[in-house]
Amino acid sequence: MNDPRLSTEHDYSGSAFKPLYTTRVTVTGGSSAHGRATGRARSADEALDLELRMPGELGGDTTGPNPEQLFAAGYAACFHGALSLLARRHLLDPEPITVEATVAFGRDPADGGYQLSADLVVTWPGVALETAAELLGQASTLCPYAKMTRQGIPATISLAP
Repeated sequence: MNDPRLSTEHDYSGSAFKPLYTTRVTVTGGSSAHGRATGRARSADEALDLELRMPGELGGDTTGPNPEQLFAAGYAACFHGALSLLARRHLLDPEPITVEATVAFGRDPADGGYQLSADLVVTWPGVALETAAELLGQASTLCPYAKMTRQGIPATISLAP
């Protein structure tokens, strides 16, 4: 339980944002329809290298993942990690935890553009409902994806020189 990799206590100090990990992914090529791009997504370290495709519901060929699937995977994985950390802190077994993320892409009625909605469903057999609910609440403050869906994140959009 004293493993610093399982603790947020040593990850930060001070009042400013301190990056612990940074990644860069570039998307190139592909066509666009419905405001959606296809193409290749590659991370700078080449750990991620895949062809993006539009979902069949939007006229795509469904032969590859789409951005909503990638976001759902990231959100579910991050929340699973936060909840697993809390489970270990409370001497509970995180092994049976499953997190299912549903991400929907649709029209934003406010401006006619697009927006996402996201829902998580957590299954945790063998843990009392009250305990699981309390730890889900704590995990939602620990998981940065959950924070992002609640309050957004600092972001910039700029044109490369």
